Amino acid sequence: MTSDPCCLADYEALAVDLLEPGPHGYFAGGAGDERTLRANVTAWGDHQLLPRVLVDVSGVSTATTVLGTDVAMPVLVAPVALQKMAHPDGEAGMARAAAAAGTIMTLSTIATSTPSEVAAGAPPAPRWFQVYVLADRGVTRALVDEAEACGYEALVLTVDAPRAGRRERDLRSGFGVPPGIDMPAVTAAVGETAGITPAGFFSLMDTTLTWDDFEAFVAESPLPVLIKGIHHPDDARRAVERGAAGVVVSNHGGRQLDNVPATASLLGPVVDAVDGGAEILVDGGIRRGTDVCAALALGARAVLVGRPALWGLTVGGEAGALRVLQLLQAEIELAMTLLGCATVADLTRDRLAATGH
Repeated sequence: MTSDPCCLADYEALAVDLLEPGPHGYFAGGAGDERTLRANVTAWGDHQLLPRVLVDVSGVSTATTVLGTDVAMPVLVAPVALQKMAHPDGEAGMARAAAAAGTIMTLSTIATSTPSEVAAGAPPAPRWFQVYVLADRGVTRALVDEAEACGYEALVLTVDAPRAGRRERDLRSGFGVPPGIDMPAVTAAVGETAGITPAGFFSLMDTTLTWDDFEAFVAESPLPVLIKGIHHPDDARRAVERGAAGVVVSNHGGRQLDNVPATASLLGPVVDAVDGGAEILVDGGIRRGTDVCAALALGARAVLVGRPALWGLTVGGEAGALRVLQLLQAEIELAMTLLGCATVADLTRDRLAATGH
């Protein structure tokens, strides 16, 4: 490539050459035949956008709020494990990039840095902590307490991964966490990280969780709790009834159960089921500003991006991750201008063509 990357796909292409096959397959791959992985990306195109004209778009703003927090755009950084495997800047670099972009970074339970290390290595900025409930709940409790003490502003409880999906790229490559890479939560649970496989670290999860456990977790938390991994509208409604501050429509990036619907297809029914009772976010396959506009038109408050930010980190560390977020913001601003939307609140379902309903 003779010029700087000009879109998210360019960063993904560059990352292929920078990562060893095992780590690349871990980050890029999905479950089974990867049908859902592919559908997540392509399904956003099924929601065609409908511009309106002769609208004053001299001052278009991508700014919004998520759970009351001001953000520069309706794009948050999703939790991604093992970020130091992509670049030495790791999660702290990603947090700095998100802060510079004016948005929220979500730190994974199975990160390569602790919540306090990320807080110490990045400027003050809103951050969330993603929670996996481990069978050793003491480890989970310690991580949550640490995140609360370090100023993280919300907890994102992931509920769609009681076991790892069958990720065949990892099986073919024999992927295991490389020497020198540590995931503190895993080390706390089993004594070491090196060599552990995805199936290995998901075997640490608590498979007994129920809606009663979720309700108790919400009641005990001084922070708002979002639930991540919702597919079915009835589960979304139940989550709100049990106290969720937000619902993240997610199929884990196509990494858990293959052949489930793309999140672009799941979003609208969940929004309708919740009916304003909580903020709805969505992840999976967001690769363009037009995808973000479609998600907001369907009723999402914001989207989360994982792989695109990770590819930016891989290519350019903190600066690369920031550039990816800046590219997305620029694409959103341009799309809003051409749609005749001065604010994100103008991105309503009447900005979708009939085929997108």
